[in-house]
Amino acid sequence: QVQLVESGGGLVQPGGSLRLSCTASGNTFTIKTMGWYRQAPGKERELVAAATSEGSIMYADSMKGRFTISRDNAKNTVYLQMNSLKPEDTADYYCNARTRWGSADFRFWGQGTQVTVSS
Repeated sequence: QVQLVESGGGLVQPGGSLRLSCTASGNTFTIKTMGWYRQAPGKERELVAAATSEGSIMYADSMKGRFTISRDNAKNTVYLQMNSLKPEDTADYYCNARTRWGSADFRFWGQGTQVTVSS
């Protein structure tokens, strides 16, 4: 069992920056991958970025060059630094963790944090 809590969302002007944080608790030793997804109103949830425990990183093409994911395994925390924000980045951002216990894989989700990019 893993619990995820996100923070750092809010209102920002176009071109501005935000830093999102997600802290995991519970059986954190089972976590293999932590990442970020987002969902805008009326649209399906999409991957933003993900990072493995070993340091591998993956970004969605539209986020490359603007967003940076980082992970602190000791603190069980993953961050998403968002720069050069655009109105189309407005969405609810969700933290995700993929775990493995034996041969079983599970995914856990945070409650989400809202990001609004507007002047």
